Amino acid sequence: MTSPNGVTVLIPAYNPDEQLINLIRDIVNEGFKQILVVNDGSKPECESIFKKIKEWKECTLLEHQENKGKGQALKTAFAHFLNTSPESVGLVTLDADGQHAVEDMKKVAIRLCERPESLVLGVRNFSTNDIPLRSKFGNVLTKNIARFACGMQISDTQTGLRGIPVNFIQKLIHVAGQRYEFEMNMLMECKPNNINIEEVKIQTIYLEDNKSSHFQPIRDSIKIYATFLKFALSSVLSFGLDILLFALFVMTLNGVFVESYIILATVLSRILSALFNFTVNRKVVFKSSSSYAIVKYFSLSIAQMLASAGGVYLIYELVGFGEVGIKIVVDGLLFLASYVIQREWVFKKNYQIRAGQ
Repeated sequence: MTSPNGVTVLIPAYNPDEQLINLIRDIVNEGFKQILVVNDGSKPECESIFKKIKEWKECTLLEHQENKGKGQALKTAFAHFLNTSPESVGLVTLDADGQHAVEDMKKVAIRLCERPESLVLGVRNFSTNDIPLRSKFGNVLTKNIARFACGMQISDTQTGLRGIPVNFIQKLIHVAGQRYEFEMNMLMECKPNNINIEEVKIQTIYLEDNKSSHFQPIRDSIKIYATFLKFALSSVLSFGLDILLFALFVMTLNGVFVESYIILATVLSRILSALFNFTVNRKVVFKSSSSYAIVKYFSLSIAQMLASAGGVYLIYELVGFGEVGIKIVVDGLLFLASYVIQREWVFKKNYQIRAGQ
């Protein structure tokens, strides 16, 4: 097993204070030999801090002339890492503000060496009363969104302390996101790439109520949550296409097949919208290459189609009007059920999350 001291440490920094110097000193004292620091366009007043960093032989300083965001800072370091240490097990990222203990960083590095194919997260305990409200609220919200949209039960979605394996770094270079949304995108890329998540419990440290954090709740949260919409967008588009086709077929077939036009309209619209939905889900949303996915998908589509046709027909028989409105309500409920089934069965990946210890 690779020694944890052989793992590269990565620290993105934007307008850091002396906490960064203390952090690097502690990391060096722990025996880590490779430390990457990214100056992400910090103000000139920080130059003295980065000058001190250059004096450590263990440190390599990468610099952006202007602020490009944490995501881009990470990707700049990823590219350098792949060029200089392609045989390494991976790297450990941590924040520059001193809110990650070096002993916790070493725990994450050890776990990365033990599980070199997994993404290792240092997860905090958000159940205590001394957590800043902004941090607690943000984690609860993103955690629940991740659970619903992706089926990922992650304890701490916002942690900056992560052990990233080299094979995953090669993929992350091409993942979208320049600011804090990149870290959420990283988590979302785990399932499609069969990267398991390991959780390691760490200390919960907030200095001065976390005022040094550059996370901007409204702007960055919108970017983070907007990313999740791609998981539902395909289904929403297919849902709209299905309703549109159903309405067209109802108008076309109503005078021809008096007794069965609802059933026929449902079947025809569902076949066409299902072909569209399967293609987008397989290639864009879930990025699945499974040869069995199409069989599972159309088995689900048939069951969903029968449930839709039967539900619309029975309700229409009871009320006698509003076929399209009934269709919207019935398929809205089936849409939610279908989303979960597709995620957990049709396009399911060999993927798991191990809770922290």
